[in-house]
Amino acid sequence: MTEKLQKVLANMGMGSRRGIEVWIEEGRVSVNGKKAKLGDRVDSEDRLAVDGRPIKQQKQAHRFLLYNKPSGEICSRKDPEKRKSVFDRLPKLKKQRWVSVGRLDYSTSGLLLFTTDGELANKLMHPSSHIDREYAVRILGNVSDAQIENMKEGVLLEDGFARFTDIQKGRDEDAANNWYYVVVMEGRNREVRRLWESQGLTVSRLKRVRYGSFFIPSAVKAGQYTDIKPKDIRMLYEMAGMKRHEKKRVRNR
Repeated sequence: MTEKLQKVLANMGMGSRRGIEVWIEEGRVSVNGKKAKLGDRVDSEDRLAVDGRPIKQQKQAHRFLLYNKPSGEICSRKDPEKRKSVFDRLPKLKKQRWVSVGRLDYSTSGLLLFTTDGELANKLMHPSSHIDREYAVRILGNVSDAQIENMKEGVLLEDGFARFTDIQKGRDEDAANNWYYVVVMEGRNREVRRLWESQGLTVSRLKRVRYGSFFIPSAVKAGQYTDIKPKDIRMLYEMAGMKRHEKKRVRNR
């Protein structure tokens, strides 16, 4: 039985399908010693390599984490500026690779999900999954009703139309700062900040507090992670609209 090459590598936790497709186009992936091409299908006997490094087709139990990201960490593995990465704190893996479900920018804190199932991560990030992302936002100064309505109705940003599907007033920290809870359905780069900035407002603090059905447990402090429980793993696959084909071998260690 054969499967698409990018699916096989994604299921091994090498990355998302989309990312692996880029690797194939760049000529970084080979099958049986020959440069791979998009559309290639492979079976368990084929010899795979990425950047010349052999990749053994060994099925391992996928892992799933919830991480409470502090501000001051990047969501990439490498950084020319040598800043701290979210991956620095995660448990080390053998023959697997953590894939982040979306990203948070350097100064944004809060909930991040990680998995070694690249296909699941890709589905969870895709706009077609219609998954809510909720943020707590601290705004410097007062916000008018008209500005709120503008952001709920939609604003044309440089990369397209964007809107908050919900905005709720939070507690006032002091006279100069106001808290709001906002929901977006996509994970575009700096989308939440840019929506507020489109109204001439300044975001002084931003934290993701929810991704779909997942909230940060009170016991998981900034910079800490927790394994996602089996019943909640099922919820992850349901959120992604996927059947859990690996039911017998998908588990936490």
